[in-house]
Amino acid sequence: MNIHEFQAKQVLDHFGVPVPRGSMTESVEGAKILAKKMFDDGAKAVVVKAQIHAGGRGKAGGVKVCKDLKRAGEAAGDILGKTLVTPQTGPGGKLVKKLLVEEGTAIAREMYVSVILDRVVSKPAIIVSQAGGMEIEEVARKTPEKIVTVRVDPVAGLRDYQLRELNSALGLSGGLAKQGGEFFLNLFQTFMEMDCSQVEINPLVVTEDENLIALDAKLNFDDTALFRHQDIADLRDLDEEDPLEVEAGKFNLNYIKLDGNVGCMVNGAGLAMATMDMIQTVGLMPANFLDVGGGASQEMIENAFRILLSDENVKGVLINIFGGILRCDVLANGIVAAAKNLDLKVPMVIRLEGTNVEQGRQILAESGLDFTVAKNFKDAAEKLKKVMKN
Repeated sequence: MNIHEFQAKQVLDHFGVPVPRGSMTESVEGAKILAKKMFDDGAKAVVVKAQIHAGGRGKAGGVKVCKDLKRAGEAAGDILGKTLVTPQTGPGGKLVKKLLVEEGTAIAREMYVSVILDRVVSKPAIIVSQAGGMEIEEVARKTPEKIVTVRVDPVAGLRDYQLRELNSALGLSGGLAKQGGEFFLNLFQTFMEMDCSQVEINPLVVTEDENLIALDAKLNFDDTALFRHQDIADLRDLDEEDPLEVEAGKFNLNYIKLDGNVGCMVNGAGLAMATMDMIQTVGLMPANFLDVGGGASQEMIENAFRILLSDENVKGVLINIFGGILRCDVLANGIVAAAKNLDLKVPMVIRLEGTNVEQGRQILAESGLDFTVAKNFKDAAEKLKKVMKN
């Protein structure tokens, strides 16, 4: 689960990670009030920032530095209600409904810090670079030597020698090194205690008066651990999520919208990945990842089918099921019921194997609906390409 920047900074502040002073607002007038208070308190500048679940906001015009109250109001008016298009939003962009207004920071230099789970060694990894304020993927591609990774034993925690290594990698010495040690300890504590899947600070800045501040913040949380953090679960902003993904979540369906035109329904994540790969080998593109799971009921199948077809980009459907716990006859009944209720108008290819496969095929054959039945992966993808072309 993702949260907004202003929420992430509230979490970090709770754990003692230094962040700029700021507040969220949903109106231009509110932005003016917040900016005025900061200027009255001695701020030399304020920053008005769009709050959407995507990076690249600055390049898209969603972050503006303002040196007076008039400009702050104009910036808020420019950003609020605007659809920002960034590399992470896709071509449709995201509508800005919230703003973060925070005190400007006099920056001496920018750095990058993140904490993620390194699944290769099953340990948290702290990644740092002196090339902050830009896309870390670009840094990794062009100058990988500027990136340093420190893997941390989750039981032992951050050791002193690792803190020294991290400080050295960022060029922090003297008083800044002391701040750096506290910063890394508090950031790692946030990652561990809050069951984060990622904590990213880009940039972490050294100010002109020699202080460390997390100027930007991105926190992602492990969905399966949210039952331990109801306060974090309450921060979820459904407006920032795809409506079809939100709807799928209501029925415990694993659905992720993609950019293609082939709707996929599969049981099992591995089978789903293999199915999407096979679709692409014949020149088609998947419109979604949809895993109905091993124990899906007929009702879940119907809802999965409805959600899948709600995507207007879907021009064909491929159902690939290996019946184990999910019996093929249950799946077939769900497909037939959903197809009749939704007045299916796009071609569909079905590949069934496993428990009660013959009963499932019989249900499909006697349904009176126009299904194409395939024998295996490759046959299913090739038949779908053919019927979609026709």
